[in-house]
Amino acid sequence: MSKPADNMHINSPRLWDSLMEMAKIGPGVRGGNNRQTLTDEDAEGRHLFRRWCEEAGMTVGIDSMGNMFARHEGTDPSLLPVMVGSHLDTQPTGGKYDGVLGVLAGLEIVRTLNDMGIKTKRAIEVVNWTNEEGTRFAPAMLASGVFAGVHTQDWAYDREDAEGLKFGDELKRIGFVGDEPVGQRKLHAMFELHIEQGPILEDENVDIGVVTHGQGLNWLQVTLTGKESHTGSTPMPKRVNAGLGAARITELVNDIALRYAPHAVGAVGHMDIYPNSRNIIPGKAVFTIDFRHPNKDVITAMEQALRFEGREIVEEIGLTMEIEQAGAFDPVTFDEGCVSAVRNAAVRLGYSHRDIVSGAGHDACWINRVAPTAMVMCPCVDGLSHNEDEEISPEWAGAGADVLFHAVVETAEIVE
Repeated sequence: MSKPADNMHINSPRLWDSLMEMAKIGPGVRGGNNRQTLTDEDAEGRHLFRRWCEEAGMTVGIDSMGNMFARHEGTDPSLLPVMVGSHLDTQPTGGKYDGVLGVLAGLEIVRTLNDMGIKTKRAIEVVNWTNEEGTRFAPAMLASGVFAGVHTQDWAYDREDAEGLKFGDELKRIGFVGDEPVGQRKLHAMFELHIEQGPILEDENVDIGVVTHGQGLNWLQVTLTGKESHTGSTPMPKRVNAGLGAARITELVNDIALRYAPHAVGAVGHMDIYPNSRNIIPGKAVFTIDFRHPNKDVITAMEQALRFEGREIVEEIGLTMEIEQAGAFDPVTFDEGCVSAVRNAAVRLGYSHRDIVSGAGHDACWINRVAPTAMVMCPCVDGLSHNEDEEISPEWAGAGADVLFHAVVETAEIVE
């Protein structure tokens, strides 16, 4: 492969300006973003991205899950393209960089190639995957999951948000149901740049995370059923308190994760208590548990511990418990060749770097099932993400995008 010259860099100020311009769409209440998938704000962000791509000379294709593919042609149309990208949707109280950095850094790669007059043998396709966050429509990484054959499109279309609106209907409403069958587009490799969403790189003053693996994830939805009764007149021994069961299982989840330190994590992230009245003992609690670890056997053991010890908790209180899986994916080992391209790019450019395991799920985790894939990470302040206070520096963004540029362009092969 022909490698980019060591002095080739993306236009860092232009990338930063693009990030700030996209952040104006779906502003949050304190500086972040609320651009949830398939909302009007998501549609506005998509239109801006498409306009920028077309201005850079790319053609934009859209598949039936709303995934957007902006193609920069290569010199040999017989070769499969190199994809690069992430997602534009955000959490309800999301930051300006989670996902967005990876999409706009892909756009910046093409802009930089245009500026330098460089051509590659393989086409480069900048992708915006639909509904990576999974906040409005669970599970996360929904559309890349359909693309990779993990989920069916019909099942995805039937996912409902909190108001009972279906994914398929909302995708149609915002005008992003494409003609291209999902998964039909083939690729040679994919790269994704993302903020770390953890504190390791900043704490160690490292510029680049070379992502070798991704943690596996297991989302469980637990429903506890007890009996509603008056908080003032029901004797303590007579109470069948679903809220108490939820509290004790929340503590259990934390304890189980600590047993499998240092890599295991676990938390209850979402909870609804019914009827949610100040003077009624809760008769029902519905909550989600998020277990993660880079070893699938450990994830299984964590769930088994929850089921066994959780059963003891609810039986003592007198509750019934139902557990269903709300989402899951196995631990990921990224492609050795793509990982080496990222690591070599960091070395070539003189950036400090270290291998890292992604604690969060990303679209790259699903795409790794159908094509060689790797990820680049840059630091974020205090490791904070999924929060409006999420922050990175222009220098961190530029370094990550530089490494991404070199890895993608080397894989796409410069025409001499």
